[in-house]
Amino acid sequence: MIEGVMMRAKRSLTVAIRKPKGRVVVKRQDLKLASDRLPFLKLPLLRGVIALVEALIYGISALNYSANEALTEEGAEEEELSPWALTGIMVFSLGLGIALFFILPLYVTQLVSHWFSLLRRNVLLFNLFDGFLRILVFLLYVVLISFLKDVRRVFEYHGAEHVAIHAYEEGRDLDVEKAKGLSPLHPRCGTSFLLWVMVISILVFSLLGRDLSLSAKVLSRVFLLPLVAGISYEMIKLSGKGKYRLVDWLVKPGLWLQKITTREPQEDQLEVAIRALLEVLDMEKEKLVPLSGPRAA
Repeated sequence: MIEGVMMRAKRSLTVAIRKPKGRVVVKRQDLKLASDRLPFLKLPLLRGVIALVEALIYGISALNYSANEALTEEGAEEEELSPWALTGIMVFSLGLGIALFFILPLYVTQLVSHWFSLLRRNVLLFNLFDGFLRILVFLLYVVLISFLKDVRRVFEYHGAEHVAIHAYEEGRDLDVEKAKGLSPLHPRCGTSFLLWVMVISILVFSLLGRDLSLSAKVLSRVFLLPLVAGISYEMIKLSGKGKYRLVDWLVKPGLWLQKITTREPQEDQLEVAIRALLEVLDMEKEKLVPLSGPRAA
């Protein structure tokens, strides 16, 4: 978010944004999940794909809200993007991500394989090299944008989000003083999910035949992305349990990467994150009240 934090619970979502003059505004939103209407979407692998699509939809909508609130002075007229515009942004973002992190490395690997016959003959080696380039491009992208001033502030808010969640999970009072000093790293982070996508894709794409044309390889990667996302989602859920030494080992690369995508938050940023968390917890409590409402004595 721009100058803010989004918090999502099982049935609710909140976005807390600091206005230019310092006031914090909050957007509350009830989640309408596809899995509530179609329970089979809660099955392993499928639930990861649906979670990714819903995260994109709600995330872009929240980003639009944060841009309006953070960049608009008090009393100024705000403009919300239409559903069609949000859909267009989501499709463009997905397309750009696929082109940059999947098609570009594949194209470079295909070029290199013309010079090294071993890459052409060995499917696993081809996909390992392709995966290495994919992770390299991803890391370079993250590192380069981290030098931008506005992105650094986004990363500080990212750290504030994690600190607030750690405070809640440890049972601390949700205020700035009690939360300060907690780690800005968290195993169940979107950054870790993206890294898992990069790694799992190497294994999944290695199942493809070696004699496919470049266009067939591109199409196969696009069609297999939902499977990659589904497996990566299950790995993130596993990493959140933290009961086994193997799980601890699996989450470390994601935590290392978060040292780039998170920063130690300032107190005013942590205040915004805690406000978003308190609001979403309040919404979840409200949903526990019976639909018939309270009864008179």
